[in-house]
Amino acid sequence: MAGATGVLGGELARALHDAGARVALTGRDGDRLQALAADLGGAPAEAVDAVDVGSVRAAVQAAVTALGGLDAVVVAWGVVAFGPAADADDAVTEELFAVNTLAPMSLVRAALPHLPDGGAVVLLSAIVADAPTLQMAEYSASKAALSAWAGVLRREVRSRGVTVLDVRPPHIDTGLVDRALAGEPPRLPAGHDRAELVAAVLEGLREGGREIVLDPREKRLVRR
Repeated sequence: MAGATGVLGGELARALHDAGARVALTGRDGDRLQALAADLGGAPAEAVDAVDVGSVRAAVQAAVTALGGLDAVVVAWGVVAFGPAADADDAVTEELFAVNTLAPMSLVRAALPHLPDGGAVVLLSAIVADAPTLQMAEYSASKAALSAWAGVLRREVRSRGVTVLDVRPPHIDTGLVDRALAGEPPRLPAGHDRAELVAAVLEGLREGGREIVLDPREKRLVRR
C-alpha cells in the first residue's frame, strides 16, 4: 500500500487488513507510518521518498521480502496545486508530475516482476483526468498522464491476467487541498463519501475491472 500515511491511503490499508490481506505499508511520513503499522498488528512498513527512484524500488523490495511476494499493489500518492496555468511555477509543476505520475509508474514497474499471473495493480488518479478543471491545469494533466499510462499498461499485461484498475473519483475531502503546493483552491463540490470509494476499490480487487468512475446521473461510483 503506497501512500499509507495519507487519509485515503490509510483507510484503504485498514480496509485491506480488515478483509484479511497481509499489507505492507509505504509512506512519506515515518512517524505516521509506524503508528499505522502498529495499529495493524505490526504490519511491515518502509518509509519512502516518492520522488527518489532508488527509495521507491527499495520499498518494493522490502515489501516483497516481508510478505514473501506480492499479490497486488495499491498506489494512493498525490499532491495538488492551484492557480492559472499561465502563472504556474515550473518547480511546482515538476513536483506534481514527480509525485502524481512518475512515482506511481516507478513503483508499479518495480513491483510487476513480483506479481503473479492474475495479480492486480490499483492506481488512484482522479476525475480531473477526464474533466480537466480550471485553476488545476497541472494537477489535471498529471492525473490524466497517469490514467493514460494505466490504460496502456492494462493492454500490455492482459496476457498475464493482471488487473490494472484506474480509480478516478470525484473530489474527496482528505485535507489534500489544505496542503497544496501552491495557490488557493477554487470552489469545489462537497467531498464524495470516502467509505464508498474504499468499498469500491476492494470490490474492484476482488472482481477485477478496468476503472472506477463516478456515474454522473446517479452520483455514485461504478466499476466498469
